[in-house]
Amino acid sequence: MVESGQKAPEFMLPDEDGEQVSLAELRGENVVLYFYPRASTPGCTTQACGVRDNLKKYKASGARVLGVSPDPVAKVKKFHDAEKLNFTLLADEDHAVCGLYGTWAEKSMYGKKYWGATRTTFIIDADGVVRHVIAKAAPKTHDEEVLAALAEL
Repeated sequence: MVESGQKAPEFMLPDEDGEQVSLAELRGENVVLYFYPRASTPGCTTQACGVRDNLKKYKASGARVLGVSPDPVAKVKKFHDAEKLNFTLLADEDHAVCGLYGTWAEKSMYGKKYWGATRTTFIIDADGVVRHVIAKAAPKTHDEEVLAALAEL
């Protein structure tokens, strides 16, 4: 997994509208890059709605928020629209960016093993350096933790 102090791996992914977004284009602003397992699931919805409801605080701290899941664009779009999200979601359907950041991992549920994205957040500064990593982010306290870390930048 990418660690604090490392340069954030560059990427380009489609957003909820199919438009390409690259990390390089965001140089000069702080970026909250959060990976979530799957659109429209309870934990992921709690986390996304928390960001939506606190977006003014994120913007006040100078941060741009990007949510990344291994879902296809159509599913990301449906989730974005259904929850009236006001920030960018990215579709990493082939989980290449999850792999770059070390968030693609073997998981287990009810004894069944499968591969998926871990709920992990990276706070990247304006120079493209990871300044804080929240591994196994809790959906209900995600915003509080991220906003506290942003205040330290």
